[in-house]
Amino acid sequence: MSDVSAMENRKLQELTDTLSKQPGHFNKTEIKCLIREFNELLGKMSILGRPSIQGFDRERFKRILCSNFGIKDSIMMDEVFRTFDKDNDDFVTVKEWIEGLSVFLRGTLDEKIKYCFHVYDMNSDNYISREEMLRMLKDGLPGLPTREEREEGIKELVEITLKRMDHDHDGRLSLEDFEKSVKEENLLLEAFGKCLPEYKTIEKFEQDVFQKQVEQ
Repeated sequence: MSDVSAMENRKLQELTDTLSKQPGHFNKTEIKCLIREFNELLGKMSILGRPSIQGFDRERFKRILCSNFGIKDSIMMDEVFRTFDKDNDDFVTVKEWIEGLSVFLRGTLDEKIKYCFHVYDMNSDNYISREEMLRMLKDGLPGLPTREEREEGIKELVEITLKRMDHDHDGRLSLEDFEKSVKEENLLLEAFGKCLPEYKTIEKFEQDVFQKQVEQ
């Protein structure tokens, strides 16, 4: 093993040890695999020791969401990026990648409720407003022939959704409203757009990524 490879492996192990101390659903071996996958998706041999490479920018991250996780709606991809990018620096770092994937792939219902709520809370004011619902659902109801009919249909859908989920009747959804509604009916978890991968997609991603550990 070359000195460079030994140094990279040592830094990889140090980063793995650090990230494994954070709350989450991955063990050390899985975290190491996810770091390697991050580096490969970033298109570099390693980001370790290269601070100029911060992580996935918005466009790269959206391509990953589409190709690896089957999330294709542009608005949803933007909001998932915002939710992963916790420090709002316009990059998803390796730490944010692993923390985000912990919920994205293996989160409990409570964790997924909070995640989906933050995705749908587009302006981060702790409420999902009527306007945000309209924006997220604007491409819905494709079966209606005219734009006017689709717009009216979506407005009606938003009003029906609010009537069902707005438990405190203030014309918007708080986290408490959203949580209560989803626990009453789990299908409402992604009421305003697909922002979580399907089970089969998760299974394939994990199999592909974690199998690399066996091969390396």
